[in-house]
Amino acid sequence: MSEIRATTISDAAGTGPIALTGQSAAKAWANWNGTGTMAIRDSYNVSGVTDQGTGNATISLSSAMSSSTNYALLAMSGNGGTNPGDASSSSNPYTSSSGWHETVDWSGGNVDRGYCILVFHGDLA
Repeated sequence: MSEIRATTISDAAGTGPIALTGQSAAKAWANWNGTGTMAIRDSYNVSGVTDQGTGNATISLSSAMSSSTNYALLAMSGNGGTNPGDASSSSNPYTSSSGWHETVDWSGGNVDRGYCILVFHGDLA
């Protein structure tokens, strides 16, 4: 078995990261606090999150997803600890640089949750 260890993998010019093309690596993801003043804990290809009311947020992507809506979106939320996670959904495709995230509790109502996570797999525009 071979092993490769590296701290940084750069493009051919040595000036930046390599582009992920034709691979299934996540093209964008975010982990943010959805209660009180929303704040991103960590992210990749996400430039911001804007509170749109209880259980709703606009997620702004640094680079838009392709015009194809054939990509996978995983969305989940919860309050941590022993509280169960809630169902989350996208109410419109993230083909532009932003979209909606909606957190719905088990009774069907919108709720704010302390831990909100989105992960996108697909092609960037």
